[in-house]
Amino acid sequence: MTRRLLLALAALATTHAAAAADPGTGANPSPATADAIVGAAAEVLSLEQERYRRLTLPVMVDGAGPFAFMIDTGSQATAITQEVRAALALPPAGTATLVGMASRRTVELANVERIDFGSNSFTNFTAPVLERTHVGADGILGLDALQDFRVLIDFRQQTIAVENAAETKPTGRFEIIVRARRKLGQLLITDALVEGVRATVIIDTGAQASLGNNALRERIRARRMSEVITTDVNGVDLTGELAFVRALTIEGLSLSNVPLTFADTPAFAALGLKDTPVLSLGMQHLAMFDRVAIDFAKQRVLFDVPPEVARALREAKRGNVIRPSM
Repeated sequence: MTRRLLLALAALATTHAAAAADPGTGANPSPATADAIVGAAAEVLSLEQERYRRLTLPVMVDGAGPFAFMIDTGSQATAITQEVRAALALPPAGTATLVGMASRRTVELANVERIDFGSNSFTNFTAPVLERTHVGADGILGLDALQDFRVLIDFRQQTIAVENAAETKPTGRFEIIVRARRKLGQLLITDALVEGVRATVIIDTGAQASLGNNALRERIRARRMSEVITTDVNGVDLTGELAFVRALTIEGLSLSNVPLTFADTPAFAALGLKDTPVLSLGMQHLAMFDRVAIDFAKQRVLFDVPPEVARALREAKRGNVIRPSM
């Protein structure tokens, strides 16, 4: 019998060339290191870029491995692939309904005793079993395994820092700190503006492209540029419409000329956001920042920007009228 509803926002690369265009940032990398941002107690793990430009890290599963797991802040559950289950002969644990960006599908579950990433572990859980071709990695490290941690992705250094949020305090300075609210495990930023329209933002490290819903598109009257196809974790294609958004603003920082794919998805509906302007911010745009930290314990998202952008933000806060942009 199907036991529960799971949400996974990850989507593979777009298949239309127009969607691969990234706006330039004109920013120089900051000389600071990941250790200076999250503190001496943080454990810095090397990351690898996989073929869809997302990030993976080595994970041991029941003592075997390492396997390359994608870090997915848009996925409720840590998942494994059919290949990992077969190699380790993991016992079945029933089924669940998995809601992806394009579909709802019944998937098998497997019992996992333990996974280890660095010196951190997550034990005794059931994992959805997915196809590797649809995931782009050996598995997904989801929100269930990350809830007690503060995670910093350093795009310049290609590292991730993981620390226990209950035991340590972050050090260093982030120019943008955004409070978020939790829903179905996700941290939702609710005070972002897209061309002046208030929208909810989901930080989705498991997706390459950023995706908005049609409610947002209608509010900003975005003009369609081309058709884009992405594939969700269930292997189902989602057809969306690419358009360029003039400005996406988070706490005074604006991303300009932002390419967004627009479509209505079961995942947004599962979050109760079908009729509310919403977008999931994928690696396509997260990588424009030097670093992005996700503090699940304190329900906030922190953004580290290049030095010249940071100076502009500080000047804007002192009363200047120029709004910094990337």
